[in-house]
Amino acid sequence: MLWLYYFLIMFAAEPVQAGHYGKMIYRELTAQEYADARGRILYEDNHLLAVNKRPGEIVQADKTEDETLADLYRAYIAKRDGKEGAVFIGIPHRLDRPVSGVTVFAKTSKALERMNAMFRNGEIHKFYWALVCDRPEPAEAELSDWLVRNEKQNKSYIYTGRPELKKDAKLARLRYRTIGSTDRYWLVEVELLTGRHHQIRCQLAGTGCVIKGDLKYGAQRSNPDGCICLHARRINFVHPVRKTEMTIEAPLPDSWSHIAMSALHDGMSSI
Repeated sequence: MLWLYYFLIMFAAEPVQAGHYGKMIYRELTAQEYADARGRILYEDNHLLAVNKRPGEIVQADKTEDETLADLYRAYIAKRDGKEGAVFIGIPHRLDRPVSGVTVFAKTSKALERMNAMFRNGEIHKFYWALVCDRPEPAEAELSDWLVRNEKQNKSYIYTGRPELKKDAKLARLRYRTIGSTDRYWLVEVELLTGRHHQIRCQLAGTGCVIKGDLKYGAQRSNPDGCICLHARRINFVHPVRKTEMTIEAPLPDSWSHIAMSALHDGMSSI
């Protein structure tokens, strides 16, 4: 029975995650946090949850160990629905930390599996708005580049050599069109055709159109709140369970929505 004694000692020394053997405990949200989380929900049903991500939030855990958007909404749903067990929140796609906009979570394993497949197969159509610091030439185009990711720098680069000689080079494709301008900035709508690391940021910078505030890709100055002016504006797809056409749109961040609206209202005269 000596083996049993050692087994019990080792088992007792291991921390037990809440929810594995008892009640799942989430962080208690303040009344303000709860109201804010509720106010950012763009769509919800039994299978999906879509929210408006703020710049600076992370969707999934990283080395900073900051609270994730997924964890925030697990805590929100647990409180709202009085759930004592684990709240399922699956992550079929992610936005970069400084990017804002539509973020879709799966609330069931069935929805997660199907959404993952739809993203892989290009069945989900994602549209972004970006404020860029130089006039796009031409005003609309499709960009196709081979990108290479530098893990240490957390940055992607356009590879101009022969892609067959660079095993980690990945084809990146997007369409953009200029939809407005001010005297200093141009507002561009981007349809993402592939989902590569920092793709929009890298490809637009490659055309000479750096996104406002994006120091990593060549912007001359940062934005006051540390964000970049890139926003996941709209997502279109067929619901993975209900099979209905879905369009989910997120309002722009307060920090630069006035510039974007001014660009739209001023028209295309300077484009």
